[in-house]
Amino acid sequence: MPLDIVTFGCRLNAFESEAIRGYAQAAGLDDAIIVNTCAVTAEAERQARQAIRRLRRGRPGARIIVTGCAAQIDPGRFAAMPEVDHVLGNAEKLRPESYRDMAARISVRDIFALRETASHLVEVFDGRARAFVQVQQGCDHRCTFCIIPFGRGASRSVPMGEVIAQSRLLVERGYRELVLTGVDITAYGLDLPDRPGLGTLCRGLLDAIPELSRLRLSSLDVAEIDDTLWSLIGDEPRLMPHLHLSLQAGDDLILKRMKRRHSRAQALAAVTRSRDVRPGIALGADLIAGFPTENEAMFANTLSLIEEARLDYLHIFPFSPRPGTPAARMPQLPRDVVRGRAARLREAGSRALALSLASRVGQIASVLVERGGMGRTEHYAPVRFNAALDLGSVATMRLHAGDSTALSGVLP
Repeated sequence: MPLDIVTFGCRLNAFESEAIRGYAQAAGLDDAIIVNTCAVTAEAERQARQAIRRLRRGRPGARIIVTGCAAQIDPGRFAAMPEVDHVLGNAEKLRPESYRDMAARISVRDIFALRETASHLVEVFDGRARAFVQVQQGCDHRCTFCIIPFGRGASRSVPMGEVIAQSRLLVERGYRELVLTGVDITAYGLDLPDRPGLGTLCRGLLDAIPELSRLRLSSLDVAEIDDTLWSLIGDEPRLMPHLHLSLQAGDDLILKRMKRRHSRAQALAAVTRSRDVRPGIALGADLIAGFPTENEAMFANTLSLIEEARLDYLHIFPFSPRPGTPAARMPQLPRDVVRGRAARLREAGSRALALSLASRVGQIASVLVERGGMGRTEHYAPVRFNAALDLGSVATMRLHAGDSTALSGVLP
């Protein structure tokens, strides 16, 4: 049976899984299943454990290796599973020697001891239309709900030259769109000489690789967007007109209890500035439903933010208490209240998406083909089409009304 990589969670994990694939194949682990876990919610961990049990039933003779954030934070829990053969930490999973020497059942070290982020030249993303480029690791902030710094460690940036080298390799392999990814990419460069910001990185990358058609950014912290990046958003057509903002809530007291570094007014100011410098830009956001102590009025402030900010895309997370975080010690809401508020946010998100898609009808767009009959525009709007087009190609289409979840595209 071939090597199998099962990936949960973020785009950074997707990038790392491709690096893992290369290291494991070079080590001859053809009989292995590697599960790259996520720890952002309790549900993500539950799904990983469920998948591990299912994978063992499906391939009883395979070696199962578990890694990723959940494994870094609680390696003993995964090592105790009879289905698991080895547990690797987030640092160990990106070391080629980890796959050549699998004598230890658990190989996990202190993630906060790491001070640098090694580059990994990934050449292909199996079955994906766009490629991910790691620019940063870890996070120096301590939002009260978040366990991820304990899985990823301190913020560490990949030197600009290495980012450009990785990006150039992927463009040479035919990728038309690259997505810069990390844990806190707006913190990029603060640990490097001369402290280049994310905007400087993006401008240098686009200047160095003129043949790169589309550059997209993963989640941005509105408190950290630098002036160079704002300028680039406004004047660089190859930087996609789509930003995803880490907002989390729309109520100031909840934001304070989350230990976020922006207020509601600052979030709205970032939204306004985005549209001022790039008219027609699409905006996505992460929002948490049912944070501890949130009352109905506080929730209403988050709910109303969707319409006031005219958000296009939402990622909704029901609050999940993570052991060891301050929010887990705060007064919790009943789970049915959390689920109900998450459902109301999703309903608002569905309405926002439908309005956003309707506003694009009649436009000419460049559509990146993600799979047969499906792709996304520069604004990240999903588009269905009937033409036979290659995965990863970019086609010019006229957008027509589809439904509340996707537009219809036809070749002009």
